[in-house]
Amino acid sequence: MTHSDSEDASSDDERDTAIAGGVLDDGLSTGVLFSSTSFDHYFAQASKPSRTSANVFTSQMHPLSSHEYTTAISNWLDRPAPVPTPTVSYQSTFPHYLAQLSQGFNLLFYGAGSKRRTLNSLATHIHNSKAAHVIVINGTAPNLDYKDVLSTIERIPEVSSFPTTLRGMDGQMARISGFFSSDSPELYLVIHNIDAPPFRPLKAAALLSWLCAQSAIHVIASVDNVAFPVKASFDGQKPRHSGAISQKRAARAWLWHDATTLQSYDFELSSADRSSLNGASHGSSSNSHMRTDATNSNALLTPEAARHILVSVTQKAKKLFALLASRQLQSMEDSDASAKDPKRIGMEYSTLFSMARENFVATNDTSLRALMSEFRDHGLMLSLQSGGTGELVWIPLRKKALSDVIAAIEQAEL
Repeated sequence: MTHSDSEDASSDDERDTAIAGGVLDDGLSTGVLFSSTSFDHYFAQASKPSRTSANVFTSQMHPLSSHEYTTAISNWLDRPAPVPTPTVSYQSTFPHYLAQLSQGFNLLFYGAGSKRRTLNSLATHIHNSKAAHVIVINGTAPNLDYKDVLSTIERIPEVSSFPTTLRGMDGQMARISGFFSSDSPELYLVIHNIDAPPFRPLKAAALLSWLCAQSAIHVIASVDNVAFPVKASFDGQKPRHSGAISQKRAARAWLWHDATTLQSYDFELSSADRSSLNGASHGSSSNSHMRTDATNSNALLTPEAARHILVSVTQKAKKLFALLASRQLQSMEDSDASAKDPKRIGMEYSTLFSMARENFVATNDTSLRALMSEFRDHGLMLSLQSGGTGELVWIPLRKKALSDVIAAIEQAEL
């Protein structure tokens, strides 16, 4: 390199340095030409290790014991004033309710607030004014099964000893029907929360229809779910008069009454499983599942993919899949809906839980969701949070593919 070339190179380096510094040859300042981007800031922050304080709240405050918690709650003076309960205002309508019951109707009470006190007062009024049997069933009681209704009725003296050749549930129904078909006193059956999970299976609905059809059994129930009229199946709306109509024994002749009380649901929620409520322990994970499932609701699986998944799961998981698939296939045939319409073919999670418990597949919410996760991880079982009806669960398979998979499970091919 010659002397002139070295001078040119050094001048170029000086010019580059001047430009980077924001100074041109003419001596004018142009400011900073290179600014830091968001990526530079990210790597600058990520390069430093994060510091976690050891001064955590749990090390400073010890959890309260059960006695301390109860004492603190009882001494809390800033409680909101209780809402006035208009239970007394319904006392004047009790004779009107009895008149409707005597005409063969069953009564269904709806409205905001707990209706437990109102129905209990009505049951007490019936017991004091009529020579009849009165039974009160709490639909929200833990471990309640719809079969317990028949067992409770059989506790009435002389019902269990009524002669019959049938056994099991058929024998119970035969004894109850035979006993109350005679000259025995009538039965007034009060059911709190008839929309509770124990009464949602089809077998429970059939049992309630049978009870409502008995001329000597009068059903009084309450409902809190606003979607109950849409989901419930009312078979027949004629009263059970004495005469030609009574021979048909039209089931579920309901009369709806507004019984708004604005009372809290303390008793109804006292036995609820907190872990099964949205936003509880599994709330974040289940909600993320629902968002993903809602996004992938249009993606249908092939029968081969479903078979490959079912081969690798447990027998209980296969049984759960068969329960959901059979109900979904029936919904597809009844409504002619496709597998891309979950709101028409999906099953409520509460209904699926009742079926799983009835068929000894899962006894609690945790075990059921554990079985469902095996299918959710592979996209064979999806869920969607639907307003008014809760969580809907369905299988993304076409009707023909779903029918073939069910047949393969029944024939023990999977």
